[in-house]
Amino acid sequence: MKRSETDFFKENMECWNDRVPIHKKSDFYDLDGFIKGTSSLTEIEQEYLGNVFGKRILHLQCHFGMDTLSLSRAGAFCTGIDFSKTAIEEARKLNTLIQQNAEFYECNVYDVLKLNLGQFDIVFTTFGTIGWLPDLDLWAEIISHSLNNGGQFYFCDFHPALYMFDFNTHKLAYSYFNSGVPYSEDEGSTYADRNYQMNSVSHFWSHSLDEIISSLLRHGLQIQLFKEFDYSPYNCFPNMRSIGLNKFRYGSDEVKIPHVYLIKAIKGK
Repeated sequence: MKRSETDFFKENMECWNDRVPIHKKSDFYDLDGFIKGTSSLTEIEQEYLGNVFGKRILHLQCHFGMDTLSLSRAGAFCTGIDFSKTAIEEARKLNTLIQQNAEFYECNVYDVLKLNLGQFDIVFTTFGTIGWLPDLDLWAEIISHSLNNGGQFYFCDFHPALYMFDFNTHKLAYSYFNSGVPYSEDEGSTYADRNYQMNSVSHFWSHSLDEIISSLLRHGLQIQLFKEFDYSPYNCFPNMRSIGLNKFRYGSDEVKIPHVYLIKAIKGK
């Protein structure tokens, strides 16, 4: 029987629900340090996002809210969205604990407009997000509708060239282009704690830079900045090496591959 996107979303949601309690306790997320005041935003985010004080920000696929709340601590008025009920429950608890005024909604990205949240100065989404979405044209349409005229879309994610590798075998294993059919994998552990045993299934889609950028352009988002980085700020894939403070690389130093890319776009007036 043919599987539907609804089936894939349901199993992905269950996988992320399972990950939340593991991630909360992990050194990877350093929740204790965050509660004491450390920002969870990477250097790439802090350098290129700019001053968010007084800005109204919509954070898509926010997990359990640490980045959303880091933006809130910086003076923004933040709304976080995630399809994981467990993640949103934890985000709300964390919001109360550190005395911020962010709002969190359990919602699939594709249903955001049904919440009638109005328009924002910034839509923010970073690291490990669009691989869980099959249709980037709809994604870009929702982003455009969620922005004020002149509003900014800030997007940073792992590079589609990096996602082509099986990190354990070092072989090319995944298509660069989106076929519309997801890759399905058994999740025996999670990137935040590879020693923790899980029993979940996840489904993800490949997206080329062409697909990503063209989707944004079709919906009135004008690219202001595009950058690529030859390292990851996270040690979140197997067989990565530290090359500096919060900088990790997969593969050799002689033949560097792109790890992360950044897009800043403005909604045309």
